[in-house]
Amino acid sequence: MVLPRRRHHSNNRLRCLAPIIAVVCGGILLFLALLSFLVPPPVDTDHLRSRHNYFVPFRSGGEGSNGAVKFSVPSDGGRSDHDPWSSRFSKFYYGCSNASHKFRKAEAITVPNRFLMIATSGGLNQQRTGITDAVVAARILNATLVVPKLDQKSFWRDASNFSEIFDVDWFIKYLSKDVKIIKQLPEKKGKTGTPYTMRVPRKCSERCYQSRVLPVILKRHIVRLTKFDYRLSNKLDTDLQKLRCRVNYHALRFTDPILDMGRELVRRMRIRSKHYIALHLRFEPDMLAFSGCYYGGGEKERKELGAIRKRWKTLHTSNPDRERRHGKCPLTPEEVGLMLRALGYGSDVHIYVASGEVYGGEETLAPLKALFPNFYSKDTIARKEELKPFAAFSARMAALDFIVCDESDVFVTNNNGNMAKILAGRRYAVLFVLRLHLQPCQGTEFKLLMNFDMSLHCRRYFGHKPTIRPNAKKLYRLFLNKGNVSWEVFASRVRTYQRGFMGEPNEVRPGRGEFHENPSSCICEESGANAKRDPGSQKSGKESNATRKDFDEYDQNMDDELEWMDPDDEEDQTGPQETGLANGTGLDYGVLASEEPELEEMLSD
Repeated sequence: MVLPRRRHHSNNRLRCLAPIIAVVCGGILLFLALLSFLVPPPVDTDHLRSRHNYFVPFRSGGEGSNGAVKFSVPSDGGRSDHDPWSSRFSKFYYGCSNASHKFRKAEAITVPNRFLMIATSGGLNQQRTGITDAVVAARILNATLVVPKLDQKSFWRDASNFSEIFDVDWFIKYLSKDVKIIKQLPEKKGKTGTPYTMRVPRKCSERCYQSRVLPVILKRHIVRLTKFDYRLSNKLDTDLQKLRCRVNYHALRFTDPILDMGRELVRRMRIRSKHYIALHLRFEPDMLAFSGCYYGGGEKERKELGAIRKRWKTLHTSNPDRERRHGKCPLTPEEVGLMLRALGYGSDVHIYVASGEVYGGEETLAPLKALFPNFYSKDTIARKEELKPFAAFSARMAALDFIVCDESDVFVTNNNGNMAKILAGRRYAVLFVLRLHLQPCQGTEFKLLMNFDMSLHCRRYFGHKPTIRPNAKKLYRLFLNKGNVSWEVFASRVRTYQRGFMGEPNEVRPGRGEFHENPSSCICEESGANAKRDPGSQKSGKESNATRKDFDEYDQNMDDELEWMDPDDEEDQTGPQETGLANGTGLDYGVLASEEPELEEMLSD
């Protein structure tokens, strides 16, 4: 009987203590809850403290009174290994886009009653790649090309047609020996034929066109290829590659109003300074949202960019730190400025910025403007009434930026989109095309060009202009730890990491990357160039090997470029295809547009 009584007594004690324990636990939980509200949320200070300006004026002395390293940015460009406005090796290369004697004339290979129509996709520069490839596709099919239809219903909402952007008569005339081009389908008995609508896979090869499109065009006579962007392989026969260059670098010329306004913008930049840098900033909210990167703006930034990101239902959840480490995030405006200063460009350098709405506005741009006060855009060097004819059309505004960037002494891209790729290719291909058989600014071909084209193209034939692409993968760590090194060390490392990313001729191995960015088939090397090169560049095998390693890394980065998703890329690429593809024979060009903006459309400019 004793044991049960003791057990009963112990249970009574526990029941008395239970309320006390509950009160104590509840108090602890309440304290922790209050503490969680009082403690500020974690902020990624590793990346962008650049909402807060870390630009400091140059001070002599590498260390402070407590021995800490001072990161002091000089106002001048500092020490540089070479002239930052010139290319060391351009004189050893020239363009060679002329057709070989084996490339038959259009009149000999064009089959009657065989017509190819093209509907391009995306912004101005993405459409430009489509137009270029359309000419080659028509050549492969021995078909007559109808002047391509521009995209008027995508993300960019630009109602311009081909003749409002490009000189259509020049386009047809210049390519008349290569491909027969007409402005519209011919009529038969007062009616035009109905095209068969289909789509080819991305990077479709010559054999792919012959197996998929040729059987259809033989049967239907008129074929329309929709969403025609990057639908042609990077690897083609040399003569077809050279045709690509003739289209892109010569046949596609802007209309007179666009050229005249672009020429005026360039003239105004030249009045201000002998040299200028053009910067394609790409720091718009859409771009940052798509990248999935985080820039230190706290919950406000996450909500704003997250809401925009939801527009693309196919995007996976991103890991901002991983994207940054892999070089997928655009540099902040301040980081771009610091990179340029480290490469030898002082505060007196004039910068033209091609950009839409910058995320964060003037607060984000302030550090870059502090580093480079001579900061311009088309809106600051042109009057509102001057831009009025172009302002309602995104493609025409983009064309103005294209001209100013193309004519800059140095072009800097912060995102390897279509504009950056095309300009990179132009700036080391157009420089020397036809140099072998034409005297400077003379000859019938040059006489056909406008005065503006003559003056600008003539300058390209005798000098390569640097095109800088940030090595974001390497620079990431450097920017992260810049507070722990002196400016001299920081600048030296920037110059080292940027080796192979400065747009030098032959910097990328032939055949690597997109052809529009690296048109290696159209770049020839002077005979004996290796012997003529500056011996200083070959002084030590160690330096040479380091440079080769950096070039290899650039190649690897090109291979790692994000492939923008397209559901049709999964189509089988073998065998003739007439069934199984969209047959929109009674529909207009835009009917196959996606219900949500395509990823590549937003990135195209």
